[in-house]
Amino acid sequence: MITVWGGGTARTLRAHWMAHELGLDYQSKLVGPRTGETRTPEFTALNAKGKIPVLVDGGFVLTESAAIVTYLADAYGPDAGLTPKPGSRERARYNEWLAYVQMELDAHTLYVLRKHQDLAALYGEAPAAVETAIKGFAKQIAFAEGRLRDHAYLVGERFTGADIMLTSCLLWAAAYKVDLAPALHDYADRQTSRPAYRSAAQLNSSVNPRRKGA
Repeated sequence: MITVWGGGTARTLRAHWMAHELGLDYQSKLVGPRTGETRTPEFTALNAKGKIPVLVDGGFVLTESAAIVTYLADAYGPDAGLTPKPGSRERARYNEWLAYVQMELDAHTLYVLRKHQDLAALYGEAPAAVETAIKGFAKQIAFAEGRLRDHAYLVGERFTGADIMLTSCLLWAAAYKVDLAPALHDYADRQTSRPAYRSAAQLNSSVNPRRKGA
């Protein structure tokens, strides 16, 4: 039995989306962040970091959304094309996109907005940090925009887990009313028209549809 813990955030969406792309029969435990549910003994036994999402596949436990997305595609859809072949140059490019999304878009810019806007009671208001994060996102997203002006997907000519990762960040940015170029809007619209996205997003948002980010 596969179980995905977590819901209500951009990061948990990624895990659910890949599971839906693969048509997996899995259990969802839609615990939200900072609700106390991620500090229970049951949860911290799975992830001492107290963060979501978490994947449990039999006795195997995996954390971090990019790792989960990639593992599910490799393990349960090796012929589906949702991840490039390990050891290939396309796989190296895929890994490059995942690192870029996680660091330059998620951690260094979007999560700064979340910390000092949604979570200001915990981290404090920091207008200068917010302004810098927005500028940083605008600078870094140009890398993806350059690719997507002439290509439908980030890697090769088909949808992969890298597109799940980037689309989740674009939706997160849009929720914060960050300006996105037309090519990025068009790209996000194409990805969110996928049936797997729609079913996963409906499930993921059932935790708290007003909660932004992760």
